[in-house]
Amino acid sequence: MTYTEASMDALRNAGDELADATVAALFERGEVGTFNTLMRYVSTAGAPLPDGLPDSARDYLEATRVPPAWVDWAEMEKARLFFIDNNVHISTALSFASMPACYVVPHVAKLLSATHGLKYPSKRMAETGQFTVYLMQPDAFEAGSRFIPAAQKVRLLHASIRHHLRRENRWDTDVLGTPINQEDMIGGQMFFSLLVLDSLHRLGIHLSQEGAEAYYYAWRVVGAMLGVDQDAVPKTLDEARHFLDRYMIRHMGPSEEGATLTRQLIDLYEEVVPGTFFDPIVSALIRYLIGDTCADWLRVPHTPWDTVVKAVPHLLGVLETIEDRSPLGAWALDRLGHLTTVLELSSLTRGRVMHYAIPEQLKKDYGIPSATPRTHRWTPPAVTVS
Repeated sequence: MTYTEASMDALRNAGDELADATVAALFERGEVGTFNTLMRYVSTAGAPLPDGLPDSARDYLEATRVPPAWVDWAEMEKARLFFIDNNVHISTALSFASMPACYVVPHVAKLLSATHGLKYPSKRMAETGQFTVYLMQPDAFEAGSRFIPAAQKVRLLHASIRHHLRRENRWDTDVLGTPINQEDMIGGQMFFSLLVLDSLHRLGIHLSQEGAEAYYYAWRVVGAMLGVDQDAVPKTLDEARHFLDRYMIRHMGPSEEGATLTRQLIDLYEEVVPGTFFDPIVSALIRYLIGDTCADWLRVPHTPWDTVVKAVPHLLGVLETIEDRSPLGAWALDRLGHLTTVLELSSLTRGRVMHYAIPEQLKKDYGIPSATPRTHRWTPPAVTVS
């Protein structure tokens, strides 16, 4: 698939017709309370719907209650095992590469800053992490799961943001495009998939080609559930590289909002890290994963840890060797990964009782060893835009 300036411009002006029509019908009829009830009520797939829902809401829930017909379940199982095997590394990449990458796109940073609630990194990171955990359950698409309702809510939330920003004239669509448009949603999909894989590679994590492709495939399924136009989504990692290169060249740059959001993110994780001695590692890790140019745009401070953090791939290589050669070591590292994930989600929500929680079924699966041998190391697709 080839992405031209014209095709990218078309994506920039497109929203999500189904979700947008649903939200418009609810708000134009003055049913703000119905929208809020819907967002609060739907929590598990297959749950009975509240009485009094208008037809538009019921039609939306019916249309989005199942995954795409093209889903390859064997590929999704590979992605689930890949996630279990690399959950801590994936969480690191999401926190210190994917989120800063969002902030280095000025109009995305502007939207996050202009939207109440989404500008707080703790909430956004907790929800992103939990969303991924829900997706990687073995029953993510079955009755009783939390992933499908979570996807339905995110899609409606995006549509409500588009509706309010445009209605209140708080967004210059001529200059900035449609808020949360198809180009940005695909860009976000690339940040949470290909950029995560790039970051794992940079950290020295040994990824198999099969595991990398499965993880990317899982995020294609996520994109479909979130209303991303599948005709425009890159189907392969090579196509994903081409899209991401073009997207970043078109949009990345410095902004006051991006720098502010990054500072909030750094402050958040410095609070999570015990004591103060290791605080600078947060900035150093962001700088290492996104590069000096983007880090400078986001005003990520230089620290003495900038050099130290470059040894991380060597340390992780030692841990991988232990995991491969010792069943006990593999078990211990898997448990450490599980505990780290729980700690991070708890810390991000300041220890509150979370609506977002590690599902019991996935807790049991954290002891599963890697399903793929560490051979044929994955190599990231080459840069396609000079």
